Amino acid sequence: MSSSEHNDAVEIPHTALGADTLRALIEEFITRAGTDYGAHEASFERKIADIMRQLEHGETRIVFDSATGTANIVLSE
Repeated sequence: MSSSEHNDAVEIPHTALGADTLRALIEEFITRAGTDYGAHEASFERKIADIMRQLEHGETRIVFDSATGTANIVLSE
């Protein structure tokens, strides 16, 4: 997503969210976006751990869009 697409978006560090809130956001992302793990399907807990690892390593980030009032997990650029 380019910066012009996110003029109203604010990045939120994953560490700024409570554990329950972060987990709920990750769960919603997984069930909404779907994930492709190839020939072997990963468990739901494994998918949560994978997204958490991506957030910790800066591969993905959380953005809040003030125009829509929603938060999303996106790939880092």
